[in-house]
Amino acid sequence: MPRFLAILNGSAGDIDRVGLTEQQQADFMAAWSAWARAHRTALIDPGAPLFRKRRVTADGVEEFEDAKVAYAVVEADSHDDAVRILGEHPHLTLFRGNSIEVIECPAVLG
Repeated sequence: MPRFLAILNGSAGDIDRVGLTEQQQADFMAAWSAWARAHRTALIDPGAPLFRKRRVTADGVEEFEDAKVAYAVVEADSHDDAVRILGEHPHLTLFRGNSIEVIECPAVLG
C-alpha cells in the first residue's frame, strides 16, 4: 500500500500561538488524538513537531526557519484517500491559513 508524507504548515505568528488559551490548546490536542485514533490503521507514523532546522549543502550547514511545523506518515490506497484522511486533521482549523502538503513516497526498488 502506498505511503504518503504529510507536512503540516503553520500560518500563525508567535503572537497568535501565544494567544491560545490553555483550554484551546487542550481542545486541539484532544482533537488531534481523536483524529489519530480514527485513522490508526492508516497512521504509520503519527509524526512530531519540527524544531531546530538545519540545511546541509555541499557548501556547508545553515540554520533556517520556514512554515513547516510537524509531519506524519500515512498509508492509503490512493493519493486521494490520503488527502481525504489528512483533510480531516484538526491542524487545518487551528489557525486560518494552516495547510498540509500530502506527498507520495513510492517504494524504492532494490
